[in-house]
Amino acid sequence: MNFKHHTGILIFLLLLLNVNRTNAQVPAEELFIQLIESFNPDIQDAYDQTELLEQWNHYRKHPLNLNTADSDELRQLFFLSEIQINAILKHRKENGLFLDILELQAIRELDIPAIRLIGFFSMIREPYNLSVSNAAELFQRSEQELILRFGMNSDQLNAAGQSESEYSGSSLRMLVRYRYNYQNKLYASLNMEKDAGEQFFNGRKPGGFDFYSGNIFLKNAGVFKKFLIGDYSLQFGQGLAMWTGSGFGKGVVLNTVARQDHGLKPYSSVNEVLFLRGLAGSIAFNKILFTPFMSFRKYDASISDSGTEINSLVLTGLHRTSAELANQNRLNSFIIGANVGLSQKHFHLGLTAYRTKFNLPFGKGKYLYDQYSFTGNHLINSSLYYSYTFRNTYFFGELANSYSSGTALINGMMSSLSSGVSLLLLQRNYSRNYHSFFNQALSESSEAVNERGFLAGLELKFNPGWEFFSYTDLFRFPWLKFRVDGPSKGYENLFRLTYKPNKKFKLLAQVKQQLKQENPDLFLNSAGLENVYRYNYRLELSYRINDKFTLRNRAEFVKYHKIPYNPEYGFLNYQDIIYDPMSSRFSANLRFGIFDTEGFNSRIYAYENDVLYSYSVPAYQGSGLRFYVNARYTLLRGIDVWLRYAHRSLHDNKFKVSENDSEKQSDLRIQLRYQF
Repeated sequence: MNFKHHTGILIFLLLLLNVNRTNAQVPAEELFIQLIESFNPDIQDAYDQTELLEQWNHYRKHPLNLNTADSDELRQLFFLSEIQINAILKHRKENGLFLDILELQAIRELDIPAIRLIGFFSMIREPYNLSVSNAAELFQRSEQELILRFGMNSDQLNAAGQSESEYSGSSLRMLVRYRYNYQNKLYASLNMEKDAGEQFFNGRKPGGFDFYSGNIFLKNAGVFKKFLIGDYSLQFGQGLAMWTGSGFGKGVVLNTVARQDHGLKPYSSVNEVLFLRGLAGSIAFNKILFTPFMSFRKYDASISDSGTEINSLVLTGLHRTSAELANQNRLNSFIIGANVGLSQKHFHLGLTAYRTKFNLPFGKGKYLYDQYSFTGNHLINSSLYYSYTFRNTYFFGELANSYSSGTALINGMMSSLSSGVSLLLLQRNYSRNYHSFFNQALSESSEAVNERGFLAGLELKFNPGWEFFSYTDLFRFPWLKFRVDGPSKGYENLFRLTYKPNKKFKLLAQVKQQLKQENPDLFLNSAGLENVYRYNYRLELSYRINDKFTLRNRAEFVKYHKIPYNPEYGFLNYQDIIYDPMSSRFSANLRFGIFDTEGFNSRIYAYENDVLYSYSVPAYQGSGLRFYVNARYTLLRGIDVWLRYAHRSLHDNKFKVSENDSEKQSDLRIQLRYQF
């Protein structure tokens, strides 16, 4: 691979820059990237980050009041553990209202990095009661936001739609996003989106956009703690039975492994799959919270030739070609159920039960690994989950059942052994015939089914500024899987060492090792499954030069080796320059990266800055260069405009990502935000 001299140039340029020791704050966009990548260290486009970005931007603009915040609101920061949340609430109850954010230093469970994060999204003020005297106040005292986003990719062409491989609409991508907020008590949202290649006010889309989503959400209104009509998410327990919206895998912070359920939430993403649509509410009876819900919505699905059975769900959300349009909204669903939660001082117990019914049955799969897949047109799910905090140890778990089929079980504990040592242990056992359409529990596979595993994680914090994190995950798959014609097993190890002596400088080194088993590529004289090893090595350096500029450089190396074949190698090196002066009308960030990978299996994903409430996670595959620049400018008070331009140039085109992939690819995105 021809990348050594490029790497030397980038690292040399980085080290030439002098580090100024001022106490500048980390830019918000840089902080968001650090948080997202800590939740998903091997981030891929399959993870929807919209909910995280919107939540953090909301609390950045409307800081959480630590004198009134309850456990549910503190969970919505995502980076706090249950032990830390309980410690904050206990301190407030025993010592009275906070007078200053520095009081958090008296809480043993909070270290300096956690306090800095809390201070970034919260504030201290006296509680106050909110009342509405007339309807005019709903507009006079509200905050509203309108976003218009347009984008185009040079490889997305306007086709006539005469064959299944051609796009039926223009290459223009469009999004209209509206938000209404009245004193953090009444919310309304509306999303309208058209993907590249989809029709717009023509053909099958005479009504305009391909996707519409919206809701009205009310908090603390009479007997209702929450009430929502429209599109919503439900998150209960550890995600075995009911979890929609954002979910995390095995991150580099222990908090992401122990799921923090948020119950009922308004859905705000443009992901066209991960939501429910209908009515839901949460009613409080002293220490009991009752959440009934009902959903009517349609799903994309592949139908059998006879038109009487479902072959599979289609989860892309894309409706560009005649085949994709034919699958759109083919399946009707009706869901009804409820959740009951009991919360004591340090103990929480919950029960979820619901029924899912479809207008067409799912047929039996034609492959052997499909033998235990769901069949029929209705499914009843139930689960019992718990959490308990004893001193500095947090216990959690969930037992779920799909009626007339299998069960799934997960149990874990997270303990703060001292101010600098935390330990996590987690055991899971998911039967091969467990079924749930809203299953996002922690697992090695894409679904929590047909898997047994044990995970152990350790977090150490040294002074000054040293942190070490590691986990080991051992897993087995008792039944067959796609491309795995037999019971299989594997492991995953991750080690991360971080040196951060101050708010400006950060050095990170990470190693990840993984073993899985797959079918041989050639069925000749093979005696069974073959071991597949993947190694990721990452080195990252970032620092804030002054109160305007931040630099970040990352080098990542990948080795993929399927025994007994030759290994594949991949390499990525990029330099970020972030310009974000305080109280300035203009901010920008840019990246220049080089990559060289030998195949699809050695591709590397990397998170990229994007316009507000959006994100990009491209796969660096092949050999070439990638550049992007992302800029924001405030035209007038309340009016901001974003411009993002990205360009990729391949030195070869042996590894095409799609049919339309070319050696040179450009992407342009423009976004306008109006706040009033």
